[in-house]
Amino acid sequence: MNFLAHLLLSGPNDDLIVGNFAAEAVRGRAALEAYPAAVQRGIRLHRLIDSFTDNHPVVRRSTARLREQGLGKWAGVVADVGYDHLLARDFARYTYRPQEPLAAFSQRMYTILQARHNELPERLQHMFRYMREGDWLTGYAQPEGLARALDGLSRRVPGAEVLATGGAAFLAERPAYEMDFEEFWPEVRAAVDELINT
Repeated sequence: MNFLAHLLLSGPNDDLIVGNFAAEAVRGRAALEAYPAAVQRGIRLHRLIDSFTDNHPVVRRSTARLREQGLGKWAGVVADVGYDHLLARDFARYTYRPQEPLAAFSQRMYTILQARHNELPERLQHMFRYMREGDWLTGYAQPEGLARALDGLSRRVPGAEVLATGGAAFLAERPAYEMDFEEFWPEVRAAVDELINT
C-alpha cells in the first residue's frame, strides 16, 4: 500500500498518522525507539500493513499479473501505487468519514504532517514538501497522477526505469485490479482495526 492507503488506515489519530507516514524512512529498533510510544504505534502499524499486504494472496495475484506484463521485481511497487489510484477514485466508498471528500482529507493530512514536520526523518521532510506542493494524494485519483507517481519513481530509484511503464500496464487491466482491491481492502481494514483496538 502507498501513502494514501497508509494515511487512511491510520484513522483519525494524529500520532498514528505521523508514525505511519514517518515509517517510510525509519529503519531499525534504535530509530523506532527514538519516537514517543504513541508514534511508535503508528510506525508498527505501517509495518503491519506492509507485511499483511505483501503476503496477501489477492495482492500476490495482482503482482503476478503485473510481472507477466514485464514489471519483474517492481510489480509490487506498481500494485501499491495502483491500489492508491483505485482508493482515490472511489474514496467515499472506502473512507471512515464519507462526508469528507478526498481533497479535504488530503489537506487535513498535509496540515497534520506539516505541524509535526520536525518529527519526520530528514529524507521524508524533503519529499513531503514536494508531496504537499504537488498534492500527490488527490492526484492519485486521476490516471495521470498514477502515471506521474510511477514515472517519478522510475527516475529517482536506480534500476527502476521500467516503472515508467507501470501506469499503462496497471490501467490496461484496471477492471481486474479493481476486483482484487475490492476483495483486499476489507481484509486489510479488519487487520488494522484489530491492531488499533488491542
